[in-house]
Amino acid sequence: MSQTIDAPDDGQAPAQSPASLSTLAIALLKGVIYREDDEGQWGHLLHLQNQVRDYVSVLGLVLMIDPAEGYAYLRSVPETEEDEGASRMPRLIARRPLSFHVSLLLALLRQQLVRFDAIGGETRLILSRNDIASMLQTFLPESSNEVRQLGQIETYIRRVMELGFLRPMAPDSADAASTAPRYEVRRILKAYIDADWLATLDERLEAYLAHARSLEQADRPPAAAPATSEQAAEPDAQLFPDYADAGLIDRE
Repeated sequence: MSQTIDAPDDGQAPAQSPASLSTLAIALLKGVIYREDDEGQWGHLLHLQNQVRDYVSVLGLVLMIDPAEGYAYLRSVPETEEDEGASRMPRLIARRPLSFHVSLLLALLRQQLVRFDAIGGETRLILSRNDIASMLQTFLPESSNEVRQLGQIETYIRRVMELGFLRPMAPDSADAASTAPRYEVRRILKAYIDADWLATLDERLEAYLAHARSLEQADRPPAAAPATSEQAAEPDAQLFPDYADAGLIDRE
């Protein structure tokens, strides 16, 4: 989704200088630009969006802007059959597979966003670590070591933070040391998991649960029924095959 803003012509050419375009392009190559983080930069991007599109197109990238949600990012130009072979442009944004549990957490967070938006009111979804742990534990193998399991969940949360879908919130009380950490679910997740994908979310969650149970079976002694080879070999990356195209991960 994109939007073109017609700005008044005040004769100030420096706003469209190559240096200004480079600044915006570099910011986008580093990650997502949010309106709430920098209103000035956001307005500048809307004003120069057509120039930015031309600027990044030579790199095989497309500028994506969602003015309603207030974020912008770069994604790779979709590949076609004509791109096969020696003429294919090298990918600037590398593809990286996601682990099963990180993929699962992203799906659950997206589901929470849908429920949150349906209620209306607030625009920022804030979840505590305990909220996230409760969401995940339904799909994790049963464990007698709760501390170890919470440590694993912390690892998944940190990974999602690195990917840019969770932002840690600063403590807001004097007894912060005894309060579970809180995180804001970034709305860029809506660009990663779109409405078409979301329509099959319940079905996918059932598949996730079945996969989690297969992992639990695989961890049991040999006498127990093991997971099938097809289940054990399920490729995690296929849960979200277009992730790299969204341009939301750190580049190597």
